[in-house]
Amino acid sequence: MSKNKHAEVQMTVHEATYNLLRRLGLTTIFGNPGSTEQPFLKNFPKDFQYVLGLQEASVVAMADGFAQATKKPVLLNLHSGAGTGNGMCNVMTAFQNKTPLVITAGQQTREMILGDPYLTNRDETVLPRPWVKWAYQPVRAQDVPGAIMRAYAIALQPPAGPVYVSIPLDDWDQPALGEAVVRSVSSRYSPDPERIALFAERIKKSKNPVLVYGPEIERAGGWEAGIQFAERLKAPVYISPLADRASFPQTHPQFRGMVPIAIGPLSKKLQGHDLIIVVGAQVFRYYPFVAGDYLPQGAELLQVTNDPWDAAAAVVGESLLSDSKLALDAFIDAIPAVTSRPAPTALRTERTLPSPPNNPLTALEAFAALSELRPNDAILVNETASNFGDLMQYWPIQKSDTYYTFASGGLGWGSPAAVGVALAEKKMGTGHPVVAVIGDGAFQYSVQDVYTAVQLKLKVVFVVPCNGEYAILKEFAVLEKTPNVPGLELPGLEVVSAAKGFGCTAVHAKTRQDIKEAFATALKADGPTLIAIPIARQERPLVPPVD
Repeated sequence: MSKNKHAEVQMTVHEATYNLLRRLGLTTIFGNPGSTEQPFLKNFPKDFQYVLGLQEASVVAMADGFAQATKKPVLLNLHSGAGTGNGMCNVMTAFQNKTPLVITAGQQTREMILGDPYLTNRDETVLPRPWVKWAYQPVRAQDVPGAIMRAYAIALQPPAGPVYVSIPLDDWDQPALGEAVVRSVSSRYSPDPERIALFAERIKKSKNPVLVYGPEIERAGGWEAGIQFAERLKAPVYISPLADRASFPQTHPQFRGMVPIAIGPLSKKLQGHDLIIVVGAQVFRYYPFVAGDYLPQGAELLQVTNDPWDAAAAVVGESLLSDSKLALDAFIDAIPAVTSRPAPTALRTERTLPSPPNNPLTALEAFAALSELRPNDAILVNETASNFGDLMQYWPIQKSDTYYTFASGGLGWGSPAAVGVALAEKKMGTGHPVVAVIGDGAFQYSVQDVYTAVQLKLKVVFVVPCNGEYAILKEFAVLEKTPNVPGLELPGLEVVSAAKGFGCTAVHAKTRQDIKEAFATALKADGPTLIAIPIARQERPLVPPVD
């Protein structure tokens, strides 16, 4: 036999990369295939799943929802130019959600890049910035697996977030250097003991502290620690402005709702407290500008965050860098249970629904009907900005990991994210139903995700309150005194027909009985359902007055 017949075929970059992805557990890949990604996707392995989205914005949000629900990084494959451009709004949201996404992007052939061929990303690491933690194009093909390993490590380290690796399409068939080196990294860090002691002394001396909890608590698995610390301190608990996770049971007697989303009203709301303890949130995520003092007179602020950017960006207060759960555990050990004051008691909320019902129903009436059939294990995904307050009245979050929304304010995340969460529930075998409440305007941004939900037979119920307007923008117009803004009316939207066009079961529900019947049927369905509910138009202040 000749020597050549015994020679081993050298491993390619393609083979080395897929072996690495297997070892990292990145076997579910989200994408919308383009010409420059096909060399990566060729001969797609049977032990991987490719989750197809019909537009990159939907794809990114689906991956985001899936990663959050599984609590693991996810691989997302885009085109480096057009596809990345399409997906950028939801890449921004993933960055602010602090979701670990490993984004690989197909770049044009190395031999042609100099001549700026069609579909080239001219400056491959600039387009995704500043909304990724790291962006890189390997200098040589053999560095592709190593770059993905580094990207994975960066995505996981706190604060977690998306990373971006641009890969020229002719790299995949190049010879590899061998198997990639797999490394592990820490995804959390503990607080400085001296800083904990300093903060603990400040907390012990406080006469009337208040807690503001943010989404980092839930992401750190600190739900129970947060409850224990609040009960130990006997302090009222608010959630931070526009929080994308819940982090505290909203039926707990110490819960006081969300603090206002503007400077002056937030300060006024916390008046009378001498110490504001913010755990797992920025200080603060404001929305409209309403002038006022950043803090009530006589109050000080302490912040715990795992994000150095948020610590530096805080306009008031002192910060402690730490994983939220580890910091809460340390505070519990360092601060004795308070005996000098009673625990806050539950606020009384009188809810009365009109009889006979309004026609069309108000959002509050529609959500009240839904709540009568709410499964105990249901997961809520929210993107109904103008009706958020009404939704929370009848759908309070009581368990960890049962509420998701978007941190960025960019519409088009909620519906596909719900698809990603539902896919995670299916793959994990937990099977919790996912209920996505999406405004009829917001639904238009990523309507393509309904196709993916249908094809994968996912247990997700899209509830679409239909008021035929951008209500949140009308509320903003009142606050900013900008009358006669065009483009805020949305006549002619037909979400039921749109959903049916993708093969989804979809119904109109106009009455409380219609809603309950449709919701009951949807919860039993083997696949997605859309329920469109016409609701009354209501004028409400964007920033309600503070009592």
